[in-house]
Amino acid sequence: MQQAGLVGASHRHGGPTTTRRDKDARPAPDPVDRNFTASASSQLWVADITYVPTATGFLYLAVVLDAWSRKIVGWSMANHLRAELVLDAMDAAVV
Repeated sequence: MQQAGLVGASHRHGGPTTTRRDKDARPAPDPVDRNFTASASSQLWVADITYVPTATGFLYLAVVLDAWSRKIVGWSMANHLRAELVLDAMDAAVV
């Protein structure tokens, strides 16, 4: 692309604020000590939330990933960023 003088197009010009950190709050405990490796399936799951811009607004996606296999074990999508988005993803992972 660089040799051809091409650049990627990005239509993201900032999205919704998904995290509002309280600077005075004590940080949450880190039970895995930032070590995201596992020696077998279902020992450690990690999760994340992201948003996808659409023509009608933002779609929020919560994903639960098995750290050992790197496979998605649960997910949920919604047009809101409320707790049930994450709870639905966790429910899907547990089933």
